[in-house]
Amino acid sequence: MSDMEGGKAIALDQWAADTGRAMLRLDYAGNGASEGAFEDGTLASWRDDALSLIDGLTQGPLLLVGSSMGGWLALLIALARPDRVAGIVGIAAAPDFTEWGFPQADRATLAAQGRLVEPTPYGDQPYVTTLGFWESGQALKLLESEIALDCPIRLLHGQADPDVPWDVALRIAKQVRSSDVQTLLVKDGDHRLSRDSDIALLIRTVASLLDSF
Repeated sequence: MSDMEGGKAIALDQWAADTGRAMLRLDYAGNGASEGAFEDGTLASWRDDALSLIDGLTQGPLLLVGSSMGGWLALLIALARPDRVAGIVGIAAAPDFTEWGFPQADRATLAAQGRLVEPTPYGDQPYVTTLGFWESGQALKLLESEIALDCPIRLLHGQADPDVPWDVALRIAKQVRSSDVQTLLVKDGDHRLSRDSDIALLIRTVASLLDSF
């Protein structure tokens, strides 16, 4: 439920402007400034939103930056456009969270009611997971086989993250085909990784990757 006005996105956008880099920020349908209903979105539809904007508004090599679910989407986008994506930075990337993040009781609720409503510390409204979103996520799981990406990948993850276990970053690193993968663990970092020190680490990571293109 984060949007393109979040602290990390704004800081990256300002850094890109200051250094003469082009940057695309976007809100998926039903999120932030975009039209539509959040509950109508699925992992596949939000991936396709991003691909549509990337194809229509950008050219040249891309460095994808995605936080939490956005990290899962970044991997899916890179798989769909391997000729365009020259690098990925994941922040508490959460691929396959429909698998490891939903206990059997939640799956039963989704099957019976078609939706799961939960409180979230990341917004004013409850977080709604629909059966359609969950099924879309299950169809797009990545961690059970090789992830056929060869670009450089950097994975930032807080070891005090209460939502996405930090060992997910290690699982991503193991499954991607690329040999140029680095996992950076922030011992006291939370899920957001949006403190000044975290954002400085993110910008250093992005800058270092871009310098290698």
